[in-house]
Amino acid sequence: MDLTSSKEARLQIITVQEQRIDAFVALAFKDRMREITSDTQETVLLDLNHVDFIDSSGLGAIVAAMKQLAPDRRLLLAGMTATVDKVFRLTRMDSVFGIYPTVEAALAEHGG
Repeated sequence: MDLTSSKEARLQIITVQEQRIDAFVALAFKDRMREITSDTQETVLLDLNHVDFIDSSGLGAIVAAMKQLAPDRRLLLAGMTATVDKVFRLTRMDSVFGIYPTVEAALAEHGG
């Protein structure tokens, strides 16, 4: 699972460099997220702009990453494609996560 990480202001930005988060990569995604976020205390912003498909296993992996950060840190989401956004809305997960249209929008609210 190809994830890249950078820090900007008070956020750790993790960009998913894959087109899919599905059953095939869900475990690798969870493991990689745990590895990348284990040594930071910042809020984590997951940039999903490259992801064009997510299934229930992928959604579960993102929820697991959120739970792994809790209660001290939050997981925010940004850059969802229309297809991925639809999955979050249909499952009502859009009410669980802070969701931003772009990384820049999330930085404007949380990065200062």
